[in-house]
Amino acid sequence: MELLSKNRGALPILMFNLFLVFSGIGLVIPIMPKFMENLGITGGIVGLLVAAFSLMQLLCSPLAGRLTDSFGRKKMIVIGLFVFAFSEWLFGMAGSSGLLFVSRLLGGISAAMIMPAVMAYAADITTKEERAAGMGYINAAITTGFIIGPGIGGYIADFGIRVPFYAAAVAGIFAACITLSILRESLPSKENTAAAPSGGAERSGFLSQLKNAYKEPYFLSLIIVFVMSFGVANFETVFGLFVDQKFGFDTKDIAFIITFGSIAGAVVQATAFSWILKRFGERRIISLCLLFAGLFILLTLFVHKFWMIFAVTFIVFLAIDILRPAVSTQMSMVAKDQQGYVAGLNSAFTSLGNIAGPIVAGFLFDLNVNYPYTMACMVLFICFVLSVKGKKNNLQDASMVS
Repeated sequence: MELLSKNRGALPILMFNLFLVFSGIGLVIPIMPKFMENLGITGGIVGLLVAAFSLMQLLCSPLAGRLTDSFGRKKMIVIGLFVFAFSEWLFGMAGSSGLLFVSRLLGGISAAMIMPAVMAYAADITTKEERAAGMGYINAAITTGFIIGPGIGGYIADFGIRVPFYAAAVAGIFAACITLSILRESLPSKENTAAAPSGGAERSGFLSQLKNAYKEPYFLSLIIVFVMSFGVANFETVFGLFVDQKFGFDTKDIAFIITFGSIAGAVVQATAFSWILKRFGERRIISLCLLFAGLFILLTLFVHKFWMIFAVTFIVFLAIDILRPAVSTQMSMVAKDQQGYVAGLNSAFTSLGNIAGPIVAGFLFDLNVNYPYTMACMVLFICFVLSVKGKKNNLQDASMVS
């Protein structure tokens, strides 16, 4: 309890840092279609760029998770923020696809360092009863960053399509300085974190961690994370390209849809997420969000008017914004003293989906503008079936035990 009271003020700092970083990421979303058009880059290359980010995040996440448990949460967050700032600056100045790929690889390293450390820090300073609320606040900061970022980016782009990338770099440096100056380390003493991991899984290598993940009690959750990320990445990767090519939306139109489409998610995460989980449970919420996300992505293919596109996208963003913290909360509940490790595995399986999803979406987009969203809704429906099946298996196990 001493640790909790001592670090209670850290949660707003974590939220502020994530808000700045994801505002920086959100800044560039509306201008990506025009930026890629000016460089002569196809949808397939866009998908590969997103996949390059996720590939490096995947390779680094298990190691970052272990370092978070041994090296410290604060150090990993600060270093990750500086790497993020450099990657955004490099992307802004890039004039060739080679530098763009280097930038995305560095961005993946920064994400692998920041997210497991932040999730583990939030778990350190909250009790089990507070965990859902803590994860809701963290994800609300991310969502709010995406709300503010695209709106700002759509207008900053009037000064040049590279300016939002430089603004993102400044946001990353500012967040790193705030963290370095104010945030206190939350990691318990080494003797409390040196316990052997449960399940007999070898923690030393990336491949061994993935190979032994099936032994863990949260393996089905990891599979759901992978399939969910694949489907969501299909939707998000080509969203700007989709509405730009199919409906002729400009940067400000895209910024408007993303901004207001994310508002409901942020409000729900900050105010009602904890109550929703306590009322309905993580598994039921995950299943419903997967169903609604898949259904409304499918509807995107059949709407034509601006307000209908806005409404459908609004529901998709809301479902995704509730889904992500619900999965994180579910996994943190079974992590016990391995919060950093489990957060790293969560990030790794997310990255697996984020690698495959954008590549498939990019090349499908080059074939037909509607193909990526057809694939996305199919994958999310499959994930919905998996989540329902997992819930039924758990109920059967519980009845056998009783």
